[in-house]
Amino acid sequence: MARILITGSEGQLGNELKTVSGRFPGYEFIFTDITELDITNEEEVKRFIDANHPDWIINCAAYNNVDKAENEPAKAALINGTGVRNISDAIKGSECKFIHISTDYVFDGKSNKPYSENSEPAPVGAYGRSKLDGEKAALSYNNSMIIRTSWLYSVFGSNFVKTILTRARKNDYLKVVYDQTGTPTWAADLAEAIITIVTGVIRNRMTFNAGIYHYSNEGVCSWYDFAVEIINKTELQCPILPILTKDYPSAVQRPVYSVLDKSKIKENYNLVIPHWRSSLQKCIKQLL
Repeated sequence: MARILITGSEGQLGNELKTVSGRFPGYEFIFTDITELDITNEEEVKRFIDANHPDWIINCAAYNNVDKAENEPAKAALINGTGVRNISDAIKGSECKFIHISTDYVFDGKSNKPYSENSEPAPVGAYGRSKLDGEKAALSYNNSMIIRTSWLYSVFGSNFVKTILTRARKNDYLKVVYDQTGTPTWAADLAEAIITIVTGVIRNRMTFNAGIYHYSNEGVCSWYDFAVEIINKTELQCPILPILTKDYPSAVQRPVYSVLDKSKIKENYNLVIPHWRSSLQKCIKQLL
């Protein structure tokens, strides 16, 4: 029986992986969060992995607060960089396969076409730099797969969808930036894709190809478009007003354009990726 260790299991993606795992009773899933496994503790990581001998590790543990990272760069670097290094070092010399989740924030957002896995990273903030350090740490292990994703949301945790719904119930209108473009990703779809890859490789239906991959839902939109669609899929009557990034107070520079090219993961693992609008509808149905 394959043993699959999932870190950061109380986050959006970790919780969605828990949900998906229920359909695969033939596998042994080990779900951990910081109370069970602190990935920033090198000795603890080594002891845990030596004791449990996972065949797969899916690292969802991360420091994800983009704004706070500017004031806590050392903490972001510890979790997103050093923590990943600890996992990579602990499994070196083994046959364990490692899937690490990264982000569109490793790019500067200055492109005018979708970013491929070969595009040069150039993070503009502390969060993006810490995630890029994590990618380098993961790639130091030869059996690792990095999946970059963008604009993640879920029925679990805090995210843009839940924020818009909450604020729309309390305000007469909302202002949302329209000059930042990317693609929302329903964490449930990403979880499904990850488990499809893991079980497909275990069952010898596909080959595990290490390296960097991109995954988001299909389609492209601005944050404004996303917010409008969220409201349209409910009975809320809150108008959404478009504003420029310069009119939205923030200490963090965010990528203006962060659309990811998903050709590689679709071709390598035969994935059919849903459009963001259809996935958003499913998520909101669960939330309401």
